[in-house]
Amino acid sequence: MLTRFVFSAYFITSSFSFAQENGGADELPTLTVFGQETANQRPVNTYETPISNLDFDPRVDMQSRNMAEAQGDISIRGGTFENTGIQVGSATLMDPQTGHYTTELPIAPEMLGEPKVLTGADNALRGFNSSVGTVSYSWSEITKGRSLTVGGGDHDLNFQRIHNAITGTYGDSEDWTWGAEIESSRSESDGTISFSDHAFDRTSGRIQLLGPDSQTDLFAGYQHKQFGQYGMYTGDLYNAFNPFEFENIKTRLFLVNHRLNYGNDSQWEASAVHRRNSDHYYFNRFSPDNRFIHEGKVNALSMSGLHEFDSPIALHYMMQSTSDEIESSALMNGLFTSRNYHKISLLPEYRYKVANEEDIILKAGAAWEDTNRNEGRISPIAEISRVKEMNSGRSDRIYISYAESIQFIGYGAIGGSETSGLFRSNHNLSSETSRNLEIGYQFENILWVFHATVFHRWDDDLADWTYTGTGARSAENLDLETSGFELLASRNWERFQSIISYGFLTKKEDYGDLIIDGSFYALNFPKHRFTLGLIWDALDSLQVRVDNEWRDQHENSLRKGPDESFYSHLAASYYPAKFNDLELFLAYDKPWDEDFQDIPGTPGRGDQFSFGANYSW
Repeated sequence: MLTRFVFSAYFITSSFSFAQENGGADELPTLTVFGQETANQRPVNTYETPISNLDFDPRVDMQSRNMAEAQGDISIRGGTFENTGIQVGSATLMDPQTGHYTTELPIAPEMLGEPKVLTGADNALRGFNSSVGTVSYSWSEITKGRSLTVGGGDHDLNFQRIHNAITGTYGDSEDWTWGAEIESSRSESDGTISFSDHAFDRTSGRIQLLGPDSQTDLFAGYQHKQFGQYGMYTGDLYNAFNPFEFENIKTRLFLVNHRLNYGNDSQWEASAVHRRNSDHYYFNRFSPDNRFIHEGKVNALSMSGLHEFDSPIALHYMMQSTSDEIESSALMNGLFTSRNYHKISLLPEYRYKVANEEDIILKAGAAWEDTNRNEGRISPIAEISRVKEMNSGRSDRIYISYAESIQFIGYGAIGGSETSGLFRSNHNLSSETSRNLEIGYQFENILWVFHATVFHRWDDDLADWTYTGTGARSAENLDLETSGFELLASRNWERFQSIISYGFLTKKEDYGDLIIDGSFYALNFPKHRFTLGLIWDALDSLQVRVDNEWRDQHENSLRKGPDESFYSHLAASYYPAKFNDLELFLAYDKPWDEDFQDIPGTPGRGDQFSFGANYSW
């Protein structure tokens, strides 16, 4: 591993020397430091998606079949992909079939802000049907401009992207503006291993109205993804890999979001969402009749905000109501095929001023979560923190929080056959409950960011996919205790940024009287995970970016290959001096020969080289 880190450092310094010797007159845009937890945001394998830059993000664990843009399972602090929510604006999006498709977002990345990761009390307050954590995005302001991206690489990779945004004033007042943007992206390749080809297409558009204190967004998006993966779902202890598995996914998303700021710090935000996801899974791509067809529909209304009363009292709140339904060739055997979800959370806040720049903040409230198919519950939320914010830009925060939440099981685990096939559901699975205790410290100034968190979580009746000696994977409940800590530090120099993190996890599982042969998800976690991101803005027109991740995965009997892995993503962008709006880029993903399986029983992707150009005007 040391050799590989040395190589990454050499890549940085060599590129810097090249820039000094071959520089132009123009400098790169100023480096944006905080809010970016990875060095690279553009993927090597395909076009950029909102989750592309989460692959090396120290706050989450991305487990993927093929590439992250094909199917990216996001887990937070040792939870599973089912325990993680994706929030856009006020609404948390979900897929009724399975959490595998929660990240199917047909949204151009520039339409969204940098992702925030909500845990503990923040997740219990704002998350919806996400018991461990939520990745939250805000809608960005539209900026006038156009861009065209083309590129290619080995394995017959080619990708294209076009984006166009216009803005103007609304009415006679310059305080009101409007904007509109549309983008279209496509990518295809033969894949880095046998039968891992892909063909992706996305079209998304947005209309925006901006006022002095408000923002309204109307969005529509469509995405069509086709990809294969050697041993996508069928690799296990007993069976050889099936090389011919194939997925065909179409996602449609319609959304309206409104945000209003009022008073000093009060604000509210509301969203309305319609989402449809069509999934055709082929056990054998060469036998098209041998497929499973799933059609999931979700409608949602949500509102969240903060209302300040007379100081020092304020109220945080969130409300969301969601209905779903599924039509399937394999998941209609359960007790129901539609469900309504409801959540209301209220978190009063009391702020006590200790000194001129120091406050003690007390928060205590509860969330009510319920469906028409399962028993609901009221869950407490509490946090106490000491916050110190100085005029110099320095801030310190130390906190302790305790929060409970509930999660309802998807149709993939409760709606299939209990006795036949490779995937056996459990109609008696109960809803999950999670209790989370965490203590954290956060420090930030103009140069440094440092976060440290220690946490312990009790998950009761967590749903997991296991092997129990039958040769098929089955959905089962377990009780799980998870402990861990996270360290994150970021340092900014004039033209250099480093992002370093370390995470530790340990788990204690209880499947009751059930004897399992292996766990695909609940016990697939890194005991140790170390990330290092480096961004170098040279003295002229060259930027170099390196992401590294080393992990020591918990031993898993279903995994074929090593439990340790080291990944790198190397990239560089060159901006010719005579063409201010032109970017030439190249990237290399997984340069090290690794056999590590993100998901036990499923082969990982191979190395990928790509290059391209982006022109903006």
